Amino acid sequence: MTRVLTAEALTKNFVLHHLSQSLPAFRDLSFTVDAGEFLLLRGPNGVGKSTLLRMIWRSYLVDAGHLWFERPDGVIDLARAADVDIAVLRRGEIGFVTQFLIARPRVSAEEVVAEPLRQAGIADPLPRARAALETFGVRPDLWRACPATFSGGEQQKVNLARALILPMRLLLLDEPTASLDAGARKALLARLADLKSQGVAMIGVFHHPGDVAHLIDRELTLKPMTELSNVAV
Repeated sequence: MTRVLTAEALTKNFVLHHLSQSLPAFRDLSFTVDAGEFLLLRGPNGVGKSTLLRMIWRSYLVDAGHLWFERPDGVIDLARAADVDIAVLRRGEIGFVTQFLIARPRVSAEEVVAEPLRQAGIADPLPRARAALETFGVRPDLWRACPATFSGGEQQKVNLARALILPMRLLLLDEPTASLDAGARKALLARLADLKSQGVAMIGVFHHPGDVAHLIDRELTLKPMTELSNVAV
């Protein structure tokens, strides 16, 4: 198997400034993910499953440890890479599907979904964007409308169409089935199976893991760490 990500001795603490204390999220957490492998994150609410995904995505910084990401041209440590390198990886190698779409004003749903295709240099991306919207059950009369005006469920469909329109080397999934109707959930599972068959590595958090039971290769269970420690302020 081709290794995609190696997490090595990850440590993350959150500082509670109003209490002058530090709350640990992880200490010395290590795991690996290979191409085409689906790793499910388990654990009770608040244990840090979404935090871990955000550390890999680099919206949260790592306090200690490494996140070795295997690229075709070499290995890069996501924990310490320059912001410009992270931005490049997000455009073509690492995807993140969240529960929410941050919709930009006056940008149509079809243009939101077409943007990753344009960035990849694909000519005439709108037909593919519209096909993706149709797959997830977004009505054609909404394709030219701004998603900021949509319901939460319809926004999530646009979010999925955009995030999954191109295969990535690593896909992070943070409760992507939230707010989805049965048809959209079925389309999502079919798309994830297709991406997995293409060698996309996935790390996912699912409120109902039974939805993806047929895709799961391994599980990583996170345990609560609630010990507070004093910090200098």
